[in-house]
Amino acid sequence: MRKLIKHHTTNVLFKPVLSRMEAQKAATDKTAKAIMVQEKSVLDAKTQRLRVARIARDHKI
Repeated sequence: MRKLIKHHTTNVLFKPVLSRMEAQKAATDKTAKAIMVQEKSVLDAKTQRLRVARIARDHKI
């Protein structure tokens, strides 16, 4: 039990320091994910706008 607590505490409370390459990769991953989320929100907004325009057009006909 004591070993489990020590292992759990070590991994959760004291995160290992990333190497320079790991830190650079983490920063790149974070930036790429942020860009993808932003692009998806722009695409979703465009899709919603086009859907509303199509519904409005169909109601006029």
